[in-house]
Amino acid sequence: MSEQEHAAQLFEELHGRAPAGVWAAPGRVNLIGEHTDYNEGFVLPLAIRQRCVVAAAPATGAQSSVTSAQRPGETIRFTAADLTPGAVEGWAAYVAGVLWALREAGHDVGDVDLVVDSTVPLGASLSSSAAIECAVASAAAGLAGIDLDATQIALLAQRAENDYVGMPCGVMDQMASMHGKPGQLVFIDTRTLDVRNVPFDLSGSGLALLVIDTRAPHALVDGEYAARRRDCEEAARQLGVTALRDISGDELDDALAKLSDDTLRKRARHVVTEDDRVLTVVDILGSGADPREIGPLLTASHASMRDDFEITVPHVDVAVDAALAAGAVGARMTGGGFGGSIIALVAAQGPAGAEAVADAVRQAYSERGWTSPAPFVTQAEQGATRLT
Repeated sequence: MSEQEHAAQLFEELHGRAPAGVWAAPGRVNLIGEHTDYNEGFVLPLAIRQRCVVAAAPATGAQSSVTSAQRPGETIRFTAADLTPGAVEGWAAYVAGVLWALREAGHDVGDVDLVVDSTVPLGASLSSSAAIECAVASAAAGLAGIDLDATQIALLAQRAENDYVGMPCGVMDQMASMHGKPGQLVFIDTRTLDVRNVPFDLSGSGLALLVIDTRAPHALVDGEYAARRRDCEEAARQLGVTALRDISGDELDDALAKLSDDTLRKRARHVVTEDDRVLTVVDILGSGADPREIGPLLTASHASMRDDFEITVPHVDVAVDAALAAGAVGARMTGGGFGGSIIALVAAQGPAGAEAVADAVRQAYSERGWTSPAPFVTQAEQGATRLT
């Protein structure tokens, strides 16, 4: 049974009626461009097959209800008109936050009954939160007859996460979930919010994108993500620019000399060089060149996150090193850091193929007595959509 069918069936069992519709939004993998989004820079994610599905209908009672297929027997209830940040906590805060953000933006959204089913792994840096936010926002807007485009929904979903949940993320995750296209990356200028799709057909080159969920402990709301953002904002303030995006690669050395301490220098160096790497990858893929050419840029991105932004952990570094030793063309951590997943650009088959690289990472984990990682091959998929 598909997630769509499961969510609709569970809705009917709980509410005694069919849902008015079913909406879906995917998780994402960021190919390159980490911690550049809140610095008004460039990012290059893709929507993935794993997604959140929401079966929804206007509430028949005086409150909203939300049930997750992943938490059987638990239903969270609240009144949309009374929502304030902090009123709903835990996983349901992402749902309540979306309704709050819609109402704060002046949209007449009433109470709704929602059933959520998701295949996006939690804590794997694959944006399970953006998937649920975008799916719920699409459903709530659809039920209320509110005409919002993909970027408007992404911005409302981001506000829910920033101001309701309390996670100061940039807009990349939500934009990727909304703007994804099959076989295409989502190139986003996070300052202007311009979006351009970039071709990403690896199969024609005998390549595959391997994702490995390291299953390392992973939490971003505990302060480390926010600390990196504060460092970047302070560096931009000392340099007299709106955001680190305003420093070009040619200006980097002079800019670093003006900063007050080594920590700020490292943070700024990562952001500026990462923006340059994103633009180079876009040029390579957009020109139709062999995708293997982006491999060294992925690996350089990981080194920058490890050494300058200091957001990797041993599980992540071991996975990247093992993948590269097994023949990956390039590999890097993906996502906000401190756990989560890595990606590796690999041959589709053969001695350095996806399965061989995955086995090498499993072996490296086994030797250290760590929980076995969870690998899967992915490709660029469709963004948020109404299914029924």
